Amino acid sequence: MEILQIIFLALIQGITEFLPISSSAHLILPSQVLGWPDQGLAFDVAVHFGSLAAVLIYFRKDVWSLICDGLGGFRDGEFSDDGRLAWLIVLATIPAGLAGLIFKDFIEEHLRSAAVIAATTIVFGILLWWSDVRGKRREELPALNWKKALLIGCAQALALIPGTSRSGITMTAGLMLGMKREAAARFSFLMSIPVIALSALLLTMELLETESVPWDDILMGAALSGVSAYLCIHYFLQFISRIGMAPFAIYRLLLGGALIWMIWFT
Repeated sequence: MEILQIIFLALIQGITEFLPISSSAHLILPSQVLGWPDQGLAFDVAVHFGSLAAVLIYFRKDVWSLICDGLGGFRDGEFSDDGRLAWLIVLATIPAGLAGLIFKDFIEEHLRSAAVIAATTIVFGILLWWSDVRGKRREELPALNWKKALLIGCAQALALIPGTSRSGITMTAGLMLGMKREAAARFSFLMSIPVIALSALLLTMELLETESVPWDDILMGAALSGVSAYLCIHYFLQFISRIGMAPFAIYRLLLGGALIWMIWFT
């Protein structure tokens, strides 16, 4: 990959990874418009580690508390709110992990087309808007129970389909279940940690099997995607209660329309 391509795609990936607007939809646009080749395995590894570093650094206090309280509950015989949340995150990760193992090859072979990405970008954009309008938006994170966590985890499994948006579908599910916007976004970001970590590990194992590893490209991509993802998380959490999901839903509709236009007229 050329340096310009690495910079541009890493910034796009970092910005869109945690916004409910589908990173895969954005990564297909440069290849269609500019004729760029597929970004390759090294880039995928880089942006996964960048995103993982961003969410771990931003939520470092929360993550430490979740680990300590989650494990400490077994010792004390009683779980705090953070301890219970830690195990709800583990529970919510299971559906995506199982779906990835079962359907990974099928999705890569049949569902990575521009048409699928355009359709899911539009459909799940409408669902995002509907959940924001119709959701009760009353519950904070401590009110989350195992049934709702599992349902959000099942929604996260749908994000394996390109164009769905992992953050978008989990926030949609959280809003449908009555969570406040900030609570749904926070749970979405926290539950992304094990999923991104597992994905980064698997991709790294695949990359190490190649003859040469472009470490310069990986480091540059990871740094750029990490910084942009960190800023994205920070400002999204600051403004989500005021701006709501409508701007992101509208953007998804426009993006999906642009993809459809490229498919039919180019």
